[in-house]
Amino acid sequence: MEDVLTEIPPPSRFFQDDLNNFAPPSPSLPSPFLLFPKSKPNELLRPSLLVIAISSPSLHLFRHLSAKTLIGSLILPEIPFSGNHIQPSVDDKSCDIYSIDQDNELIILVSVQFSVPAERSLLVAKLLLDNKIIPERVLILDSLQSQNFRGKLSPDETFAFKLETSSESKRNDEGNDGSQMLKGLDYYPSGSVVDGLAAALLGRCQMKNIKGALCVSWPEYGSEVLSLLKSLLHQNAPLQPILEFCTGSNNGDEYANRIKDLDLYT
Repeated sequence: MEDVLTEIPPPSRFFQDDLNNFAPPSPSLPSPFLLFPKSKPNELLRPSLLVIAISSPSLHLFRHLSAKTLIGSLILPEIPFSGNHIQPSVDDKSCDIYSIDQDNELIILVSVQFSVPAERSLLVAKLLLDNKIIPERVLILDSLQSQNFRGKLSPDETFAFKLETSSESKRNDEGNDGSQMLKGLDYYPSGSVVDGLAAALLGRCQMKNIKGALCVSWPEYGSEVLSLLKSLLHQNAPLQPILEFCTGSNNGDEYANRIKDLDLYT
């Protein structure tokens, strides 16, 4: 007679994947969307330059642009509004869209002040480049992530690299040095990668045949990398109009003090 206590039980009639079929599917997240309160429903924005700031130094720099006008926001439904200020603040978790009118040319700045999940990056990239904003050129400013870099990185080093779409690279090869966005920067080393929102945006530019460039800087924080970014913008003719509206001569000191304050709570 079999011992029911010590006998090996028979295998389950279901595989683990089959058991999951009985669980209700996870509800899908609402799609992100753009909000332009003062524009007409079918009105398209056609800026000569679209600048998307993702890195901490670029966000801090553009916060000091005095002549920018808030025209809209990108809403990611899973990001809560609780804790945000009535007026735009660097401490908010938001994605604000600003405009600058320079010599009858429209420049649009997008400040991405929250972390976009990898699985949502493509949707956000499509919104910023396909929906209502049709730019001639795009500049993306992000930080270099150490896990994506093929080589050793020291926090005492400060540098930046670039990646370009084929149409932007072709423009530079044709000798239009005066209109290069990232003139003088080395290309991102082979074997290193870029992921997340920056990669989705640059890939979307490539698919849409938009002249686009991505600048990744290191380290992620510090007054030195802020100074490097300002110098980079000053050296490139298409970007100089942006810094003409930059206020305050001690941005680097304020930024360094802010990072020290944040370090006290980490």
